[in-house]
Amino acid sequence: MFNENPIKRRKTRQVMVGNVPVGGDAPIAVQSMTNTETCDVDATVAQIRGLEDAGVDIVRVSVPSMEAAEAFAKIRAQANVPLIADIHFDYKIALAVAELGVDCLRINPGNIGKEARVKEVVAAARDKNIPIRIGVNAGSLEKDLQRKYGEPTPEALVESAMRHIDILDRLDFQNYKLSLKASNVFMTVAAYRLIADQIDQPLHLGVTEAGVFRSGTVKSSIALGALLMEGIGDTIRISLAADPVEEVKVGFDILKSLQLRKKGVNIIACPSCSRQNFDVIKVVNALEARLEDIKESIDVAVIGCIVNGPGEAKEADVGLAGGSPANLAYRDGEKSHKISNEDLLDELEKMARAKVAEIQQKSNDDNMIVRSPG
Repeated sequence: MFNENPIKRRKTRQVMVGNVPVGGDAPIAVQSMTNTETCDVDATVAQIRGLEDAGVDIVRVSVPSMEAAEAFAKIRAQANVPLIADIHFDYKIALAVAELGVDCLRINPGNIGKEARVKEVVAAARDKNIPIRIGVNAGSLEKDLQRKYGEPTPEALVESAMRHIDILDRLDFQNYKLSLKASNVFMTVAAYRLIADQIDQPLHLGVTEAGVFRSGTVKSSIALGALLMEGIGDTIRISLAADPVEEVKVGFDILKSLQLRKKGVNIIACPSCSRQNFDVIKVVNALEARLEDIKESIDVAVIGCIVNGPGEAKEADVGLAGGSPANLAYRDGEKSHKISNEDLLDELEKMARAKVAEIQQKSNDDNMIVRSPG
């Protein structure tokens, strides 16, 4: 199987968001953001649990008030993944959540107010070893930059970012990561390319306000795919007007397609045509839903006919080539047995779970060998 990955990651510093390393040689982290009312602790925790089940690495929570900060402390106590507090304007909220166990502060130093206030926030972050994410958005550029450039541009985004960075540099604070987001694909890509040559901190990628599920997924995939293929990006968020769980799924799918992360089942399926021996679309959609709980990385190929079926099935951990009078199953590249259309879904799930059990057993055996004193 062709597995050559030509991507060479950009070398960056590494920051720790809770127990998740970001940058350096760490895997690219996938994050999302809650869209519940933060003061509704139960609803927010429930949403975070759903994101955890989807495999999210980091979750961001908006904290717009002191009441939300108090709720954040209760949420933090019940979450199993690192939490970022999203804060604007009020430095006292940043100071409060720093004391309440936040794993990262998403602020813009330039909109916190007087430099004395920024110093207080940075001092708290330094004392608690909390990283800061500077988040620059095309929709909220400083007024003087809007006048200077006339409209949001990649150069305007970078100039805004460098203003915030200069503040942290003066305070000798390097424990930060940066995002430069726009809703325009070309502007987003150009801005990240420009900043990547100027700093060595980790970059958080995203197309802001990307849109609804389908169009937002396409825009994000194009922009982030282009940057990731150039080695730019250390953590990503797919900003969709959809269930945040879908953001996580799309994020991992992008990384899996570029061989940058392996997590869960990778289904290879034909688009189907009149040659198909079974309803491919129906089978693969049902199979994907059944296998969503699997975290181990396996490839499952489901091809509806004998034209491309055998070739694709041989390359997968579990494969199926449609045929008449029966479909042919493959295990680890070898022909295994025939399956009737009636038994397809159950048998494919059984084979996939058997492969996962095999991987887990091998991992356990390897760990035993490593721990063995002999």
